[in-house]
Amino acid sequence: MLKHAGMAAWLLGIAALVGLTIWSGPLAVAHAAASVGWGILLLVLVRSITVSIAGMGWWLLFPPHLRPSLRTCVLLRFMREGGNVLLPFAQIGGDLVGARVLTFYGVGGALSGASVIADVLVQATTQFLFACLGLIVLVALGADDTLARLAALGLAIAALMLGGFFMAQRSGGQQILRWAVRPLTAKGTWGVLGTIDAVYENLSLIYAARPRVLAAGAVQLAGWIVGVGETLIALALMGHPIGIAQALVIESLMHAIRGAAFIVPGALGAQEGGLVLLCAIFAIPPEQAIALSLVRRAVDVVLGTPSLLAWQMLEWKRLKSFPLPARGSCTPH
Repeated sequence: MLKHAGMAAWLLGIAALVGLTIWSGPLAVAHAAASVGWGILLLVLVRSITVSIAGMGWWLLFPPHLRPSLRTCVLLRFMREGGNVLLPFAQIGGDLVGARVLTFYGVGGALSGASVIADVLVQATTQFLFACLGLIVLVALGADDTLARLAALGLAIAALMLGGFFMAQRSGGQQILRWAVRPLTAKGTWGVLGTIDAVYENLSLIYAARPRVLAAGAVQLAGWIVGVGETLIALALMGHPIGIAQALVIESLMHAIRGAAFIVPGALGAQEGGLVLLCAIFAIPPEQAIALSLVRRAVDVVLGTPSLLAWQMLEWKRLKSFPLPARGSCTPH
């Protein structure tokens, strides 16, 4: 059921992207996107910095005696990002990939899963704070009151969802999850119950070290702010330069829209529609807004494709490391 819902969301997103491009004028969009030229390499550099910063934030969450190398966390953070933006699943597919591949580097499965869950929460929290900053700047720039109220309402809903995600990681969420899974087990003894308990134990271990969590949050927030440079540079290359304040509003609220559309693979359509609305506030024509989104997606491909290929190579290497059963042998029943 969820698989079909994700596929339907993906197809609707593609249809929305195509429709918005046609509405804006395909030739105008293509011209605006092409005007970036070799400047896309600069955008790739900015994105690489922001993803690396996010990897550092993830690394900080681990207990020091169980922490993988910083290099591993940064490389797997690129893998997570590539999966989230390119795989035809909800925008958490890459996080599942990252949690799995982290176990290849000697990190226990429970700690690996807990670290990704905690990192997603820290990332969502800092994204929310970043969006709040964008709303404050939007109001300071004298935006329309109706638009500001709609943005505030969206953030209020996001705050409730964020609170629910946090509570799901507490002991109450653990009990609910155990209750939901128990009917699927044989007399409640299936190993998944132990796995759930182990993940929650590791979550408690991570959150107990508040200085590490706060440090990870500060690093993640810095990464969001650095990402403003991507919008700033892209629009300047298109011949429509804007100020840092305007770029911050567009970048922060665009990510808020992407977060709200997490069920849609790659936020297809949602990102484009959001950018058209946000850019219109600053008199940026829709064709440049769509071009901005397409350029960002080109950066997704440039960085995401090698990451996903690296994932497949690691999976293949791991598969080859398992000895094949001898010919003629049979598996005992």
